[in-house]
Amino acid sequence: MKWNNLTVDETLKKLNADLNGLSSEEAQKRILSYGNNELIEEKKDGPLKLFLTQFLDILIILLIVAAVAAFFVGDLIDSIVILIVVILNAIVGFIQEYRAEKAMEKLKEMISNEALVIRDGQKQKIPARELTPGDLVVLEEGDNIPADLRIIKSLDLTIDESALTGESLPVSKVNELSQEIEISEAEETLTDNLTENLAFMETDVVSGRGKGVVVEVGMHTAIGRIAEMIQEEDAKTPLQEKISTLGKTLGLIAVVVCTLVFFLQLFKGVPLVETFLTAVSLAVAAVPEGLPAILTLTLALGMQRMAKSNAVVRKLLAVETLGSCTIICTDKTGTLTKNKMTVTESRVTAPERGFEIAALCNNAHISNGKVLGDPTDGALLIFADENGYSREKLEEVYPRLMEIPLDSTRKRMTTVNEIKGEKYVLSKGAPEIILNHSGWIEKDGKIQKISPEDRDKILNDLHEMTTKALRVLALAYKKVENGGEISDKEGLEQDLIMVGLLGMMDPPRKEAAEAVATCKKAGINVVMITGDHKDTAAAIAKEIGILEDGKVLTGSKLDELDDKQFEDIVEEVRVYARVFPEQKVRIVKALQKLGNIVSMTGDGVNDAPALKRAAIGVSMGTGTDVAKESSDMVLQDDNFATIVQAIKEGRTIFDNIRRFVKFQLSTNVGAILTIVSASILNFPVPFNPIQILWINIIMDGPPAQSLGVEPPEKGIMSRKPEKEDILPRRNLLRIIFAGVVMAVGTLVLYYYELASGVSVLKATTIAFSVFVMFQIFNVFNCKAKSGFSNKFLLLAVAASFLLQLAVVYLPFLQGIFRTTALSAVDWILIFLVASIIILTEKLVEIFFE
Repeated sequence: MKWNNLTVDETLKKLNADLNGLSSEEAQKRILSYGNNELIEEKKDGPLKLFLTQFLDILIILLIVAAVAAFFVGDLIDSIVILIVVILNAIVGFIQEYRAEKAMEKLKEMISNEALVIRDGQKQKIPARELTPGDLVVLEEGDNIPADLRIIKSLDLTIDESALTGESLPVSKVNELSQEIEISEAEETLTDNLTENLAFMETDVVSGRGKGVVVEVGMHTAIGRIAEMIQEEDAKTPLQEKISTLGKTLGLIAVVVCTLVFFLQLFKGVPLVETFLTAVSLAVAAVPEGLPAILTLTLALGMQRMAKSNAVVRKLLAVETLGSCTIICTDKTGTLTKNKMTVTESRVTAPERGFEIAALCNNAHISNGKVLGDPTDGALLIFADENGYSREKLEEVYPRLMEIPLDSTRKRMTTVNEIKGEKYVLSKGAPEIILNHSGWIEKDGKIQKISPEDRDKILNDLHEMTTKALRVLALAYKKVENGGEISDKEGLEQDLIMVGLLGMMDPPRKEAAEAVATCKKAGINVVMITGDHKDTAAAIAKEIGILEDGKVLTGSKLDELDDKQFEDIVEEVRVYARVFPEQKVRIVKALQKLGNIVSMTGDGVNDAPALKRAAIGVSMGTGTDVAKESSDMVLQDDNFATIVQAIKEGRTIFDNIRRFVKFQLSTNVGAILTIVSASILNFPVPFNPIQILWINIIMDGPPAQSLGVEPPEKGIMSRKPEKEDILPRRNLLRIIFAGVVMAVGTLVLYYYELASGVSVLKATTIAFSVFVMFQIFNVFNCKAKSGFSNKFLLLAVAASFLLQLAVVYLPFLQGIFRTTALSAVDWILIFLVASIIILTEKLVEIFFE
């Protein structure tokens, strides 16, 4: 039901109510019919069940199997490490999901407890939960709106809807919509007026008083519909989907390969126990148990870096998701703009008098460097102050004698000040109204009658300024003649002397245009979604580069489109103006349906559903708790440029995860091919189970972890968003090629040593060492191509080499790993063979890219 379209009488008739309110008996009947006025929280899984579900991921199941296998092989340390990683991963997942449920709790905390109603013809306070449609609610300054109301009486009633909409300016409320809309303004004004006769649950009365009849309660209110939307299940992030796919693939490969090795060894007559240990060891090596640990470490370090740039990430996986982002849907006010009304254009014919009017006909003031009061007054105050006209100092010598306040009917404000012993009327307001009340104009230092040419010039200036989406005020004054009465308010505002026009706007941040340009280079489309006017939104969007050849769509026009029509144009729209929360969700869904990864910004309660629905929800540091709890990331400085910096971080993290996977899987493939090939060629197995596990530790240890903190590639923000998996086709080719090189190099050197007549013990030590060195050299193939600024990688390589030397030369470790000391000539041969992998990587780059 669109209650705003009904008159007061039609509304009361529809609700079967009147101005005396409901009777107590009727109210009870309706409560039974409509239910209590409260938000209903869906039944959720308890903490224990939520924790246990973290272990159902396919990769986590594989890791648990690997831990059990490692235990049976006798590698207790590896088994314990894997289990610790699994448990830590589960704890992180649990905390994030548990915190996500808090958004609903924050929403419920906002609900008011009491309401002043008229029942049985009498005013009485009742619990807000007992309100029902048809109840008559009395509204006073400071009250919290307890349900959705249709205003039936308003006396200068203004309501702060920022908790719901995020817009900071209070909204004037009337009991009937204005019908006096000029044709040229109709399209834009329509949505302005849609809700000016409605008051929404959990907004606050700023000034004035009134009455409203309850039209919706509980989950049927605007905030109730938001509550319903934020309780929907979170969609998986792109990284979660990619890791899940990778886990399933690796699990299948591990099972097939280990089964193959087991039977090959068994048919060759190798003892059953040794065959089982080799197969299980290979299974442990085949599963990338280091992936969750590296993933968590990489994301956590990314979070720390982003926090220093004013982006606080609430969910680990959200960091990477930003790197895959294809569209950013951003709010205008405060994110792209400064959220500070500023005079940007002056068409004043008497500057000194203009500054005096701007400073003295003003109720805002500056305290500790901050402007307190109405944003428009604040803009005029700063404008005058920056030109040397301080309100405080001026009022010391030009005291105010009286004030005729601004209201929605008069659309102007007037003060009378004593200036140099004379009484002066100072006025500001809507240009057409001030012009109609002016008979004179001051220009070139002279006061003269306003001519038709003067009037046309003022109206042309006004038109030019409004086409730039400026909010324009006119300034005027007059001197009260000797003996003139200042009690005659109507007379005071007649025959004024026009001084000129001032144009204001919330200007764009300097860094916003640069950030938008960076997004375009990075293949990311930026879409502005705002509750502001269509023209204002379009002007800002053009200035910062969002709107070039795209479309502008208003909320009312969006409602006229069905889903198919909207999907056909959604990727062409660059600016949405005057939209409602349900429409934000619809925009996100339509973009996602076309395969986009969408980031959405917001700060109000009404933004929570869209924040939750988007792949990554970004709330403002100054926003509501509900918005923050529904988001993945909080911008402490409310700055769009911070999102772009976060995207760069996300891309770096995704690149590093790919590097780690490439490094680890090439080792997996190399180990599998080496053992399978040795079995087929009837060679003795080149690695024993303990050596396989050692390779696995080296593979998951410092070198692999160092790849998780590589710096960003040059030009990382000049490429399109990644839509491929963690394992793209080009990397898969390199992984297979690297694995083949490792296997061939290891087996050739192994065969050469056996053919030379050395002992099997020395041959396996050489094969084992050359395979480890292959991993160390391969780290350099997987690192970023941005120099050697990652000192951790160099330290990791050095540490791995020293550990390998210890395994080969320390007698205690020789007994465990079944190794023997090698000569300098052996190491030269090992280095020459292992370094081939760097050469082959370069060849792949030359011939296949």
